Parts: sequence; C-alpha cells; structure tokens
Amino acid sequence: TTMTRCIHCTRCVRFMNEVAGTGELGTTGRGNDMQIGTYVSRALGSELSGNIIDLCPVGALTSKPYAFTARPWELKNTESVDVMDALGSNIRVDSRGEEVMRIIPRTNDAINEEWISDKARFVFDGLKRQRLTTPLVRRDGRFEAATWRDALALVAEKLAATEPERVRAIAGDLADAESMVALKDLLNAVGSENLSVDTLNNTRAPAFGVDVRSNYTFNATIAGVEDADAVLLIGTNPRHEAPVLNARLRKPYMAGTAEFAVIGEPVDLTYEYSHIGPTAAAIDELAQGKHEFAKVLRSAKRPLVIVGGAVSELGHGADVASAVARLADTVPELVTSEWNGLSMLQYAAGRTAAYDIGFVPNGQSSTEAAQFVYLLGADEINPAEITKSAFVVYQGHHGDAGAQLADVILPGAAYTEKSATFVNTEGRSQQTRQSVGVPGAAREDWKIVRALSELLGLPLAYDDVAGLRARMSDVCPSLVHYGAHEPTSLGVAQMALTQLKTNKGKAHGSFVRAVDNYYMTDPVSRASRTMARSTSAFSKLIGSEPTKSAVA
Repeated sequence: TTMTRCIHCTRCVRFMNEVAGTGELGTTGRGNDMQIGTYVSRALGSELSGNIIDLCPVGALTSKPYAFTARPWELKNTESVDVMDALGSNIRVDSRGEEVMRIIPRTNDAINEEWISDKARFVFDGLKRQRLTTPLVRRDGRFEAATWRDALALVAEKLAATEPERVRAIAGDLADAESMVALKDLLNAVGSENLSVDTLNNTRAPAFGVDVRSNYTFNATIAGVEDADAVLLIGTNPRHEAPVLNARLRKPYMAGTAEFAVIGEPVDLTYEYSHIGPTAAAIDELAQGKHEFAKVLRSAKRPLVIVGGAVSELGHGADVASAVARLADTVPELVTSEWNGLSMLQYAAGRTAAYDIGFVPNGQSSTEAAQFVYLLGADEINPAEITKSAFVVYQGHHGDAGAQLADVILPGAAYTEKSATFVNTEGRSQQTRQSVGVPGAAREDWKIVRALSELLGLPLAYDDVAGLRARMSDVCPSLVHYGAHEPTSLGVAQMALTQLKTNKGKAHGSFVRAVDNYYMTDPVSRASRTMARSTSAFSKLIGSEPTKSAVA
C-alpha cells in the first residue's frame, strides 16, 4: 500500500463491507487525520480482498507480488479463463517474455462480473516453481531424465503388455476437455473403460449420475442466484469453493429478498442463515416439514437448492441424492419450465467436462486391482489405492503428489501455456488461451496422448486440434458451443429426479469438506510462495469457525 496517495474515496471500505462481507477495513480519525485501515493489526481475511487493487482510483492499494516488477507497455495481454475453481471466471493474463507477471479480472456479467478470487489473482508465481520440464523414468528408485521417444516407448510397452481390465486412467482437477477426450479414446482403443476422476471414492460413478446434465451442473446459472428468494446449501461452503459466487449470493441477502439455510458444517459465509443440521439426515427432516425453513422453501417463487459437488462423491452419496430428489418433490417451484433451482456446485475446474465426456467408472472393471495406472494431473489420489506392483504414469505440469508415485513422468502444459477447453459449473464451455510457452521439453497434454497412441499402433483419428474438437463435438456437442449456457429441458430434468428416487435409502452420515485449505487446492497453488504465505498468515481463519453473526 502507498497510503500517501489515498484520497479517502472509501471504495475499498465499501467493497469489503458490501461485496466481500467481511467489514475489515474502515476509517479512523477525522479531517486531515483520517486514515483507511484495519481496526486491529491483522491481515484481510476475505477471499476477494485483491479486488480493492482494481477499485482504487489513485494506486494507493497495489499488488505486492506485481508492484515495481514491470510496466504495462512491456506486457502482452491474453484473454483467458481461471481454473482455480469451477466458476470459470474470465481473466486477463499479462506476460513478459515467457513469464506471467500478473493476472487481473476480465468483465463477464454472466459469470464473475468484474471480480476474481484472490487465489486466481495471486497464484501465478506457482507457475514457475516445481515444474516438470523433461520426461523422467524411475530407475533403481531414482528419477533419471529420458528422451520423449524412450519414455513413451516404455509406457507403450507396459500398456501393451497389460490386460485391458487391469488398465486404469484417472483425470485430475485441472484436466482439460481435449486431454480427457484423447485419453478416453486411447483407453477405449486398448479395450479399457476403467476411467475415473480424482475423487475420494473414484472407483464408483458419481451418486447423482452423469446421464443427464442437470444432475451435475449449476442449473439456476451463476447470474440467476440473484433472483432467488430462498436458498438452501447442502454439503457446500461456497465461500471457499467459489468465492465470487458467494459474493453474488450476498446480493439478495443484502437486498433482504432471500432467506438462507445450511445443511452441513456451520461456517462463516458472510451472511446469516438458519442451520438445519450437520448431517444428511436433516434433508429428509426438511422434506417432512420438521423445520421452519420448509415453509420458506415451499412458498418461494424462486427457490434455490445448492448441492456441493463433493456430495456426489460420498460413499453414501446415493442415499443423499435420493433424499434431495424427495425434497424437490415438496418444493413446487424448484424445478419448472421457467426455473430450475436444483443446482450442483462443482469445486474443480475439470469436473463438469469430465462428466460431459463420461470420464467415470463403467462396469466392474474399475474395482479390479489395476496393474497400469495413468494419472492425468491426478494429485489428490490416495497412494493406498495403487498396488505396489502397478506401473504408474504421471502426466502433468508440476512435481506434486501424483508425480511421486510415478514410474514414468511426462511433462505437460499448465493452463496459461495452452489453448484448452474447460466447462464451468453451470455447463458453460470456455477456452483458456496460451499466453506463454511451455517450459523445457514439456508438451500439450493431448499431443502426448496422441504420440503414445502412435507407438501403440493404435493411432487416434485426429492429429490436430481442429480434428480433436470435431471429435469432442461428436462426444458432447456442448463442449464446443463456447460461451453458451444450454439448460436441460424440464421433462429430462424431472425424469432424472424420478430416477434418483428409485433408491429408497434414507440419507445419513456427515459431509466432507471439498476444500480444507482454500489457498492450496491444486499443484499450482501448492507451488506458489504467495499462497504458502497466505496459508501461514491465515491459519486461524482457514477453518472458518462460525461467528455469532454468521448463524441465525
């Protein structure tokens, strides 16, 4: 900060109070003695605090990682999309040479308006640390550099020698649609359908299913939450999973047009809510009218029920899904021809596209002990799930947890180094744009898979990105309808809810946090020194203990 420039416009104070909802900035003194600052000596705890940099009209508030490192006319501007959460916030990546210098928001009223989260803004220093720049092969317990030809030849040899039902691929949270389509096609070519995303229970398909898009997308749309007059959150913490969405949820709260309730862990969401219960059993209790909020939901004109993406990944997720479907039956305006308020909030940028593609377990082969495991940027996997005798390939851009398990490492490209497709939580397809080149000998992910298919003697039917996207269109047309939101028809959405209710089990058990440490959720943020310092500084705040003002 350079507070000698401050003109006391109080934009930053009003933003923290009204938009972020944390109220940590204020004014002290009067007249010539007036100062902007925190009331007590502490850092700003909001996940949106970086936006006051853009709001400040005189440069009194500056970006510490970027300040005095570059001049605007030196920078190349690239319009892109954030992948730190599943919202798909529009960003501008400013680079100089082969280095990303800063990331700032790009206005998109349908998604992020003019805001981005602090993680999206400040994570960029993680793009140049702990990078994988050359293929590596494990020999005698140690990694040794190898050529692309040798590394891919070894992978092809091991894959060809493994029975198809023993082959498994797992896609990580930051996997793009192109690489997942290519990898799925490759596994199908060798006779395997043993696919999954990097979740807690990745040997079973998501509890809500992926046959109907409305079961795993945010059907109300991000902008649509402002129209809601009753909001129920089930097993989700939008403040950490999608901070910009949480700011939009504050709008009807501030206007006094919506009431809120939570089923799950009580946390500080920056707005008041009724806490119905900590476990999934509260869903059935609400459906039976045992809580006052049931009347609010049933009388609402625009009810909104937000289910956390992690709920679909629970071991008891099928029972929770059926309970949610039963609850929907009791709320007449929840799913109609004009409004679908039953919405799934995904927390990983690559998750919606994975479900669109069908990158999920199919049949009993997923439960077999895999002898060949292909990790596509999968770093959250439990090492105990991989047998010691399995041959593991890790393809990704950072030397994170997944790389430690590998026998062969294939270096890929990060989101600022490729033009790739990501589908946000509402099902809107968008593209990142290449702003800098890949480091060292790294390659784009889909090209690595394509080269591997050649060595296997099973070449994929496309050899350029245009052909690959034509294939994506065949798999799921909405993947290439960039920028468009395509809602599921009423009849199909209602049919999907009816299917969920075929499971008669009662909801039970607790929910899990999709995000434990907001500042470190993926390989890029875990490699960032800025995020590491934030984790240290806010260790007491990350737990989000509820305050008296947070829970009504």
